[in-house]
Amino acid sequence: MAVKALRNIYQIKVTLQHTKPPIWRRLLVPTGITLRKLHVILQIAMGWTDSHLHQFIYRGQYYGQPDPEGWGIECIPETKVKIEDLLSREKSSMIYEYDFGDGWEHKITLEKILPYTKDTAVPVCLKGLRACPPEDCGGPYGYEDMLAILKEPGHPEYADVSEWFGGGDFDPDFFDIEETNGALKLHGR
Repeated sequence: MAVKALRNIYQIKVTLQHTKPPIWRRLLVPTGITLRKLHVILQIAMGWTDSHLHQFIYRGQYYGQPDPEGWGIECIPETKVKIEDLLSREKSSMIYEYDFGDGWEHKITLEKILPYTKDTAVPVCLKGLRACPPEDCGGPYGYEDMLAILKEPGHPEYADVSEWFGGGDFDPDFFDIEETNGALKLHGR
């Protein structure tokens, strides 16, 4: 992202709801980015593949990509709204929902408003905990069930679930911050 006339930077925490232990990311983002750009950053930071619909929810209002045919929930175009238009005070929050079928809800909390300096590269992931669940695994509860099956090699569904998770290489506790920041640098700036 070209950096020009940035006034502030937001430190946000993105927590994937209904997961135990929690899955989260702490990010620095420019205050002037649109919700569309924030969606791209969230996809990279969390590890999703942008294969499903999404929306932001703030105070009962929906923001996303309006359906040109008029189906679905009426929403404000995400390309016309900046994060700073919604989150303006520390501790304020909104929901980012991804994959309406699986129902992945992310709580985005504004932790700090920081002054911009020319040495600050944004967006960047400062910290994170745990791997992102694979796409289409059934939401938080389906993911939890799949992790339980992976702990039991004798389970009748073990082979199928293991294949779903990439053949047994999946570590739910591992988060690669360097890979995430490499992708953010490549796509986000």
